[in-house]
Amino acid sequence: MAAQFSFFDIIWTIFIISAFLPMLKQQHLEMQRMRLIRAIEQKRRSRLITMIHRQELLSLLGLPLTRYINIEDSEHILRAIRYTPPDMPIDLLLHTPGGLVLAAEQIARALEKHPAKVTVFIPHYAMSGGTMIALAADEIVMDENAVLGPVDPQLGNYPAASILETVRLKGIEKVDDTTVILADISRKAINQVEEFVHYLLRGKMGSEKARAIAHFLTSGRFTHDYPITPDQLKLLGLPVRTDLPKEIYSLMELYPQPGQRRPSVQYIPLPYGRPDRDGKR
Repeated sequence: MAAQFSFFDIIWTIFIISAFLPMLKQQHLEMQRMRLIRAIEQKRRSRLITMIHRQELLSLLGLPLTRYINIEDSEHILRAIRYTPPDMPIDLLLHTPGGLVLAAEQIARALEKHPAKVTVFIPHYAMSGGTMIALAADEIVMDENAVLGPVDPQLGNYPAASILETVRLKGIEKVDDTTVILADISRKAINQVEEFVHYLLRGKMGSEKARAIAHFLTSGRFTHDYPITPDQLKLLGLPVRTDLPKEIYSLMELYPQPGQRRPSVQYIPLPYGRPDRDGKR
């Protein structure tokens, strides 16, 4: 007897296929990413880590959900660095608006301590905490139109430097206690970030020049979203190149603006041994 399919059977079949199709597409995309990450690693004999933050949309309400550097990101990247032999270079692909200072400092400090060469690739932008992480690298490779940004601290919705300027302009006797407290915190935050940036740079260019760049980036002379171009970075004396490998562009294309949450940090989660003469591990 021939099977009979009702209209509801057809609808149900379409529903099941529609439910599983996005999952299959995502798995295929993950496989493509991992294959390309591995190919870049084999070509450069390095560990490649990606930290990519996109603005996603909540599927039901269509509201923007902004991704940023957080403690989960620092945990993943610190683990990836621990999996990497001391004599193996690390490549980090950055695409981020910034995020928590604590998490960015953890990542930057770990990269700065890695004995082998550290290269940061920036195809589009790495602002705020992303810039801080980039400063830890031995070399920054950017698209010629990519940008970094200032790393001046922000207290809530306000730049720390602006809080201090408000107190200076009005006079401490004309502001309330809360503003005075915020000004004290702002001063400490600026000093702390400036000292950390100086720490990251002093081994690359000497203490005096590192201090000048640290003050330039943390003093609040620009708005927090001010774009700093590769040409400006070169004038500052930072190790910047603009010959971004084509494989990095290809990898970025495998991170489209998604409609659902995905991990922002990816790497092959295995400890690597030292490469032999043929470049194999």
